Amino acid sequence: MSEALSGQLTGSAADVYDEFFVPALFRQWAPVVADAAGVKPGDHVLDVACGTGVLSREIANRVGPGGRVVGLDCNEVMLSTARRKSPGLEWTSAGAEAIPHDSAGFDAVVSQFGLMFFEDRVTALQEMSRVLKPGGKLVVAVWDALENTAGYAAMADLLKQLFGDPVADAIRAPFVLGDTGEVARLFDEAGIPDIRIKTAPGEACFPSIESWVHTDVKGWTLADLIDEQQYQRLQAAAAKRLSQFQQQDGSVQFPAPAHIITAANPVMP
Repeated sequence: MSEALSGQLTGSAADVYDEFFVPALFRQWAPVVADAAGVKPGDHVLDVACGTGVLSREIANRVGPGGRVVGLDCNEVMLSTARRKSPGLEWTSAGAEAIPHDSAGFDAVVSQFGLMFFEDRVTALQEMSRVLKPGGKLVVAVWDALENTAGYAAMADLLKQLFGDPVADAIRAPFVLGDTGEVARLFDEAGIPDIRIKTAPGEACFPSIESWVHTDVKGWTLADLIDEQQYQRLQAAAAKRLSQFQQQDGSVQFPAPAHIITAANPVMP
C-alpha cells in the first residue's frame, strides 16, 4: 500500500488534521463508538489506530481515574500530537497487526476509521480479538461507500479531472470498506463471525469551501502529492465546482455516514 493510500500523515499534517478534520468529521463519532462498546467507569480500553486521540480522550472521560485507556498507532507524527494534547494517557507506537499487549487484557477494544488502512486487515482484527477479555466488546467504525458521501465523491471527481487518478485515490482510500459484505467477510476470515453492522448517519461540516480544501490537502496524505501551485488551482476550481455543498452562511455540509461493527468476545466455558 502506497503512503498516499495508507493514511499515514507526515510533517505538519497531523496538527492540521487535529485542528480541522477532527471537529469537522471525526469528533462526532467518538461518543457513538464509545456507546457501542458499552464503556463504563473502571474499564480498560484499547483504542487501535488512535490517531491524534479524539476517541481515546472520549473514553478516558468515561472510564475515569479507576480505568485505563491505551491509544495505539503506528504513526509517530499522529502520536506526537496525541501526547501533547493528553500527556496523562498511555500512547503505544505499534501497528495493529502486532499489538504489544497481553492477551485478554482489555474490557473493550475500539478502532475508529483505521481498518481500511491496515496492511493486513485480517491479522489486525485477530490481534484486536486476542487482547480482548472474554465477554468484552470489539467495536470498529469504517466509512460507508463513497457514493453515499456526495461531498467526497465530488471532491474525488474534481481531483481526478485536475490531477489524475493517483491523486484522487488518496481521497477515495478511506471509503474502500463501504461494502458491508466485504466487511463481514473480513471479520469472518479473522474468526469473528458473529457481528452486528449498523449504518449510522453522520455529517461533514466545514466553515467554508476554502477550509474544506485546506483540510483535505494540508491535513491528509494529499499534502505530499500536491504542490503549492496545484493547491491554489484546486482552491479556485473547488469554489466553483463544489458550491452545491455550500450553505447560505458559506459553511459546507454534506452527509457522511459510517458503518459501526460490533462483536462480543465469547465467554470461555
